[in-house]
Amino acid sequence: MTMFTHSLGVIIVVAVIFACAKKLHICTELALLSAAVGAVIAHLILPMGADARSALPFTEIVRHLVEGTFNYFDVCLTFLSATFFMTLLKESGGVNYLVRQIVARFYKKRIFCLLLLMVVMLIPGAVTGSGATTVLTVGGLVGAVLAAMGVEEDRRVALVYILAAMSAAMPPINLWTMMAAAGANMPYVGFTAPLAILSLAGALFATFFLTRGTKSDGEVDEILATLPEAQDGWSLPRTFIPFIVMIALILGARIIPAYWPVIGLPMIFMISAAFVLLCSPVKIPIFQTAVTTVRNLKELIGIMIVVGVLNQILTLTGARGLISLAVVILPISLLFATLWIILPVSEGILQYAVAPLLGVPLIMLFNMLGYNAVIALATWSVMWPVGDCLPPTAVVGRAAVMELDYKGNYYKGFVKTALIPMLFILALCTLAMVFNNQLGNFLGV
Repeated sequence: MTMFTHSLGVIIVVAVIFACAKKLHICTELALLSAAVGAVIAHLILPMGADARSALPFTEIVRHLVEGTFNYFDVCLTFLSATFFMTLLKESGGVNYLVRQIVARFYKKRIFCLLLLMVVMLIPGAVTGSGATTVLTVGGLVGAVLAAMGVEEDRRVALVYILAAMSAAMPPINLWTMMAAAGANMPYVGFTAPLAILSLAGALFATFFLTRGTKSDGEVDEILATLPEAQDGWSLPRTFIPFIVMIALILGARIIPAYWPVIGLPMIFMISAAFVLLCSPVKIPIFQTAVTTVRNLKELIGIMIVVGVLNQILTLTGARGLISLAVVILPISLLFATLWIILPVSEGILQYAVAPLLGVPLIMLFNMLGYNAVIALATWSVMWPVGDCLPPTAVVGRAAVMELDYKGNYYKGFVKTALIPMLFILALCTLAMVFNNQLGNFLGV
């Protein structure tokens, strides 16, 4: 047996164990962990042919498993600190105040109101990288406003979902890009413009397509009565100061890097969280908020930790190299024609695990063929979150359904309604991927 068949055998074992685990309704995190452990066992059992390696001692196996849990440690810190920042703002009443101000001032100006609601939906995911966080933070409030504007239930849930998916794709935090770039030793630089353009275009199309035919003909006071009250003492400057601090800290390192201290994203979000505490007119239970943040994120953090373990084991066994080889030898025309289907479906199956698993070899292939890898990865990173309503995981889709208390049929109602905006986003990203060199030259990346 050659190393090729050995690695292929490991991949088959991983696929079978993962499929059986999902068939038994085991959560995605444990299914991926079981697949990683099965890959180690298969690696030890299956013969390796002429290229045989020395047997792995038990301590070395443990080292690889533990080391894998830290592969995305920095990403997890960023995710936790950013979500803590947004949760503090929500718990303090800042989010409620902001939404109520938008309704009070712009409800009768339908276009401006929709645009501002879209921005409110995009901010949480942009700073946390999670569409589920967007739904849990502002999805219910925005859904209530949309209902008051006469948007029917299917469209309402579909819009909240699409905006949550696009918020996860928005810069500065796009976890798919960060994980794939880290796996390819590629700096996380130059992605802001392409990610923003593609995700904003998708969000704008979904917003106006799914709210077409509605009218803002209700009374503003009646609409405000349906929204949660904001604590006394809030004002627009108090609400915006933490975001101004966050933007200043992020942009400072890019505008004047020679004179700006090196501050990582987790520290930037913690400093911004401190300004929420300073600006809040009410006392916030910090420890309880931190516990709530970790509890809400445990599934996503668990996925990233287990994905790190799986990638470590796939690299050890040669399976990751075989997957990379299989992707690299595919005709580029076939990829252009099928990635718009493959990426969302794989996201529904593996969640963030698809970024390093498929993203890394795709980066290498596009770079080898002379395409702009930054633009290409940006397009994939906008296509991936579109699949967050697909089985078996459907994390963001399920969150939207639960948060808005959706009563209709999941697939025939909500997903079917969201299908046209989803196809628009996938088509736009495919065009950007095909003409990525031209787009890269235009954006200067």
